Amino acid sequence: MSRVLNTVPQVVSGRTLAAGVAWKPAASVEPLMGHARKWMAASAGQCLLFAVCAAVSVAAPGQYNTVLDIGDTAPQWRALPGTDGAKHSSDELADKKAVVVVFTCNSCPYAVDIEDRLINLHQAFADRGVAIVAINVNKIEEDRLPAMKEKAETRKFAFAYLFDETQDIARAFGAKYTPEFFVLDAQRRIRYMGSLDDSPDGRDVAKTYVSDAVESVLAGDEITIRETVPVGCRIRFERTRRKRKQK
Repeated sequence: MSRVLNTVPQVVSGRTLAAGVAWKPAASVEPLMGHARKWMAASAGQCLLFAVCAAVSVAAPGQYNTVLDIGDTAPQWRALPGTDGAKHSSDELADKKAVVVVFTCNSCPYAVDIEDRLINLHQAFADRGVAIVAINVNKIEEDRLPAMKEKAETRKFAFAYLFDETQDIARAFGAKYTPEFFVLDAQRRIRYMGSLDDSPDGRDVAKTYVSDAVESVLAGDEITIRETVPVGCRIRFERTRRKRKQK
């Protein structure tokens, strides 16, 4: 291996070389250089392999959901208190042909904007074996169960509106926004997840993602658009504080 030194005089094996002079290693050094080149090539290959493996290992299951993918079995919920005063579990929906789960709340403007459309969605599918289940996990005062009951009564919600103080069900679904929708089929596999439609404020709706997905599930057809970006407010997850180690 031959290289031209830069313009600064160099010292090699105790000898000073003039600027710009080419230096070639002695024959005894060349085998070591060869080993070095092989090691560098092998290391580069290992780094590339590691980078690829790392990229695969951190890849999100869904396009926009970091926990679930289309076709996954939906998480179940147990004994969540509802605005009707009863506790509800996913098991009670066993006879439903489809279930629409929406993570929502009282306080988010985007969640408020979908209320009329959510009521209409329930009215459109209630007699067709489809259940709408709204779940709130926010724990600020205006989103807690007493406020939820007031909201349900004022808006005359005819669908289940549940509260999960543990926030576990939202984490299990990978939900991060309110509102965020999941359409489940009769086997409770996730067939769609994302936004209700293509208009966050309900104006000029052109694509009704959730309604179209439910229609496809009921008809046994493939869903054209299976995942969209959920648009809304961030769910207010509580941060887990690390405990300090006692000395």
